[in-house]
Amino acid sequence: MIVVFTPAGGEPEQYDARSLLASEASIVARTVDKTWPEVKAGLADEDLDSMRGVVWVLKKRHNATLRFGEFDPGVEELVTRYDKDEVETWVDGAFSLQAADPDLTPERIVQALADVPDAAADSEHATAYIEKCRVEAGKDLEPEPQAETSAPARKSSSRKTSPTSGPSS
Repeated sequence: MIVVFTPAGGEPEQYDARSLLASEASIVARTVDKTWPEVKAGLADEDLDSMRGVVWVLKKRHNATLRFGEFDPGVEELVTRYDKDEVETWVDGAFSLQAADPDLTPERIVQALADVPDAAADSEHATAYIEKCRVEAGKDLEPEPQAETSAPARKSSSRKTSPTSGPSS
């Protein structure tokens, strides 16, 4: 999960929660009074305390004296986005449903995933990955090309027939 911090009038800064060390995750959890699993769930729900705690600890790597109370972003300055691995897991999961439901077409899956690029930290990667999976899923639906084979030779009947020369009377 990526937390994007966009300070007022500034450029977006991305902070990868997966890059936290165990000690840093413990500091976040203690600071926001949650367990680490609650913090992770909070990131997915855009919980302000969880996002603030993660960004604060990651900012402390470059500014060790930064206090939690000194880092107080506006509520609109923090959002979460999915990283590339999370996007691929999400998309792969959606396309895997096709095996269980033959009526589920790749196009319907793509429609269901329409919001994924907006939820991704790298929207171009998300769009390209969805398209790649759509193409691959479409290939699975195409009939296998049949190898050209010649028809077996027709056996002729050993019984001979005489040609008729017109209607008999």
